[in-house]
Amino acid sequence: MTNTRVRILAASTELFRRQGMSGTGLKQIAEVAKAPFGSIYHFFPGGKDDLAGETIRRAGGEYRDLVLAFFAGPDDLVTNVETAFAAAAAVLVETDYADACPIATVALEVASTNEPLRQATAEVFTDWIEVGGRHLEQRGVPPETARGLIIGFITSLEGAFVLARSLRSTEPLEAAGRAVQAAVREALGAESPGL
Repeated sequence: MTNTRVRILAASTELFRRQGMSGTGLKQIAEVAKAPFGSIYHFFPGGKDDLAGETIRRAGGEYRDLVLAFFAGPDDLVTNVETAFAAAAAVLVETDYADACPIATVALEVASTNEPLRQATAEVFTDWIEVGGRHLEQRGVPPETARGLIIGFITSLEGAFVLARSLRSTEPLEAAGRAVQAAVREALGAESPGL
């Protein structure tokens, strides 16, 4: 991948995360990427939708790996969940509530208006559910419980991002983190220390 193409994707990820897809123009992306405007169409002939689809898929993989890294941590699973939600809250505070998940931001915008981009966000969320479920199974969560638990984790995190940004408070992330921790404890059972 060329440096210009990488810069364009990085710029679109950052801008979509902060201001959504509809609030981001191609000229702004080119400016942030320090790339000639025409290079966007060179690398993404389908224009903004083409760029958005690739941005969603690329950022989706990056965010999956970032979040799921908490599940691979050395601590027990309940502590890892607490750490994940605390880290998300810290990022919001550090960025003045601007940096949340670019996938959810775009998904909210396109779910009813742009079928190809809705499908791209669905692919990303499906990947998160499948990979996250496997991570939970490796940590001792029964397979029949893992899928529901990872869906609960994702929806709690994404929903808390929306509330936290709107309220300009980390309280939603703290409450969501406690709820997911309780669900993890229940899934593992009280007699499963060290998971």
